[in-house]
Amino acid sequence: MRKKGEKVTAFDPALAKLAKSMIDAMHEAAGIGLAAQQIGRALQLCVVDLRQAEVDFTWEFDGRPLPLDLWMPIAVVNPKITPIRGTEEVVAEEGCLSFPKIRGDVARPDAISVTFQDETGGTHILKADGLLARCIQHEADHLNGVLFIDRMDKKSRAGIEDAVKALAKETREAAKS
Repeated sequence: MRKKGEKVTAFDPALAKLAKSMIDAMHEAAGIGLAAQQIGRALQLCVVDLRQAEVDFTWEFDGRPLPLDLWMPIAVVNPKITPIRGTEEVVAEEGCLSFPKIRGDVARPDAISVTFQDETGGTHILKADGLLARCIQHEADHLNGVLFIDRMDKKSRAGIEDAVKALAKETREAAKS
């Protein structure tokens, strides 16, 4: 999960199939986002679906506030994130499908603009705030080999360090089997 994903250049049926299987895996795990690195693929690809989340965020998809059901779940390929000018960083608790039962406070810009491609190669611009902005930033971090625990302040990280070490040990042991 520490490996930076390679830029996606082939927008073919294999990519669409991978995105679909990632969406299925995310739903099966009751997650809201999943990065290719989390399934062992070092690509600039993640998927997001917040349709079941409490909608405490706003968005514009390609300049319009389209209903979530029209564009989610979504594959985000080769994302470029820019914090919206003047936005504040907000500290909020995050978790991760790769770190079950481990949660911690992370500071992130509350509003972003992300330019990305979909699984067919189409280019889009999404402006978002709140949970949607946080989720996209979290998944984009995975694409660059960064984990949410890396973004925690020292005090928050210290509070979960034992759980992280135990999970790492369990993962190493499972890999030997």
